[in-house]
Amino acid sequence: MRAGAQLHFDAINASGGIHGNKIKFVSKDDGYKASETVRQTRELIREAQPLALFGMVGTGNVLAVLKEKLLEESATPLVAVRTGASGVAGSGNPWLFITRASYRQEIDKIVQQYETIGYKRFAVFYQDDPFGLDGLASAEASIREAKSELVVKAGYEKNTTEVAAAVKAIAAAAPQAVIMVSNTAASAEFVKQSRAAGNLAQFVALSVTDGPQVAQKIGKDVAKGLALTQVVPDPTSRSTPLVREIQEAFAKFKPQEVTLNHTLIEGYLGAKILTEGLRRAGPNPTRQKLRDALEGIRDYDIGGQYVEFSPTRRIGMSYVDITILNKEGKLLR
Repeated sequence: MRAGAQLHFDAINASGGIHGNKIKFVSKDDGYKASETVRQTRELIREAQPLALFGMVGTGNVLAVLKEKLLEESATPLVAVRTGASGVAGSGNPWLFITRASYRQEIDKIVQQYETIGYKRFAVFYQDDPFGLDGLASAEASIREAKSELVVKAGYEKNTTEVAAAVKAIAAAAPQAVIMVSNTAASAEFVKQSRAAGNLAQFVALSVTDGPQVAQKIGKDVAKGLALTQVVPDPTSRSTPLVREIQEAFAKFKPQEVTLNHTLIEGYLGAKILTEGLRRAGPNPTRQKLRDALEGIRDYDIGGQYVEFSPTRRIGMSYVDITILNKEGKLLR
């Protein structure tokens, strides 16, 4: 996520910046701990005096920042969070700009896709925290509206891969499909243990799980067949102008120790929306001018995908696709 944003900022700075101003990108690692997110956000606002905050990861982490009213008190926009939780999107916070589809939209896509091939029995594997509980609530609603059945739900503790109890409970219920509201490490361990237990259900993870990383962790043969939702276009395709732009920037600036994957695309896309707001804010931007410029974006073509915000619309994009890991550990549509 950070590398994708940095790639865009490098390209912008190399071409002269925005209105002649170069972008400085300061980042900190909060360890996926909400208390650290709050502490370090306060520190960044005080010390770096940023025009915007960017790229926070985690539902509970973002909710903690919103609860502390750090955006309103500092009048600082927050752009491109890595969460699609309804609790975040539905907060109505006028300083928040989400650049990905919601988890509910991802889960609706899953249920609709598998309902068309006759799947009616679903399970949910979820992280036991605000992220996972938000996804679970969305899955319960989506499954209910599709007149299908949620046969079992089972969680695991955040920041662990202790999934054995969930593996056992879900295998015993014999679902046709398992919706996974989980991060990459836990997703990998869940698939590994579930296959070893003989569970042949279709596993479908939300976009926060990185499919190729799952294949690396547990082996291609075990991971093959895992389906994943995506909220950005395929990073290997040349058919989308946005992806062609990113591929060219990636070849030119050659980021170290990262791959051109969906998460990098998400970071780049969010950064591109931020820089569009900076352009519209004019040569002497302030936090308020930037916030107003972002909120004024309507039907903006970002390269084959369209972005729109408004005073009542905090989610600017709604793209969702489903991919699946093949026997080589690569994602196919």
